[in-house]
Amino acid sequence: MARKRRKAAERVSAKDRQKILLGLLKEHGARIYEELDGGKFPKVSIPSRSVRNIVYDERVRQYVLGESAAVRSSKNTSQLRSFTQLMWLAFFANRLTKEKKSSTLRDVYYSSQAFAVDFDDQSESDNIIVDLEAVLAKPREDFHVFPEERSSVFGDLDIEYTVPGYEGKKMNLSNHPDGYAIGPSLTTADLVGTGAEIVIAVEKGGLFTRFVEEQVDKKFKSIIVDTGGQAPRSTRTLLRRLHDELGLPVIILTDGDVYGEHIAMVIKSGSANAAHLRELTVPDAKWVGVWATDIEEYKLPTIPMTESDIKRCHDLKKDPRYKKGVWRRELDVFLRIKRKAELEAFSKYGLTNITDKYLPRKLEVAKSM
Repeated sequence: MARKRRKAAERVSAKDRQKILLGLLKEHGARIYEELDGGKFPKVSIPSRSVRNIVYDERVRQYVLGESAAVRSSKNTSQLRSFTQLMWLAFFANRLTKEKKSSTLRDVYYSSQAFAVDFDDQSESDNIIVDLEAVLAKPREDFHVFPEERSSVFGDLDIEYTVPGYEGKKMNLSNHPDGYAIGPSLTTADLVGTGAEIVIAVEKGGLFTRFVEEQVDKKFKSIIVDTGGQAPRSTRTLLRRLHDELGLPVIILTDGDVYGEHIAMVIKSGSANAAHLRELTVPDAKWVGVWATDIEEYKLPTIPMTESDIKRCHDLKKDPRYKKGVWRRELDVFLRIKRKAELEAFSKYGLTNITDKYLPRKLEVAKSM
């Protein structure tokens, strides 16, 4: 086995992340108490997430929030309800973090009812969660609130769990042929070391299984990640950590369509909806296909693009991230050929064609990008 690549010494441990978050919550809470003690109506400043305050930052290579902020005050009767909801959520996040308990978005909605905090529906509680993220500049996963969707990972990666009951337990993620779900326990685990030299993120679960069967992890010294379509935030967090902490380059394989291209871009530079966060992107990630030019070069089976596909192409061309390079080139080709193809289309040439021929070539392409 190749010599293990160890985690970087400057890595922030799970315990340190917990201390940082609890410190932020305490700081904001103390400010509220000081205002109450001084006979003032407490308030909180929340960075604005309006379209006008979301800008693309070339330096960090992602969308970020501008300087605008909105003050939510308990003095304003129209804001009192949402102010109370936010204060309760901060309390609940503090409790989850201290007790090392996990909750889902749905759990938060129902937990509020135990404290007689009123949310009309889950979408309202979800919005308050994003408000707290913006205030703290930390993702909800840091305060132990996770979505229910999962994706998978497989490969030579040693981890050490940090969740209660499993602290110190070590695992190698090549031990199960179906891979391991990227859930809270894995996302927060310490990354101890790996013999891998690259991370391959694939859009499709079927292709992920094919890659495991064909031992892509061994052939290309890789960690394989199934993004399950648009990558959940837990998956993007893991990809970021694999890159930053272990120094692994990340390449992305998607279906050959405009939505696959955007899946890759979200991994690389995030989305406008998460402009208030900095820890969900891999700016150096490389999208290597399936490109529109691959559809022509490999004469892949295709289906016609829909009007929605075509409109999406034109919409993305207005996005500054798609103004140049492979991103703009492939949008232009999609619009010219008006055809799209799936990753599975390579099976036309045999079940292992994608791993035997296409993938090796694309890995070489990635080196020159």
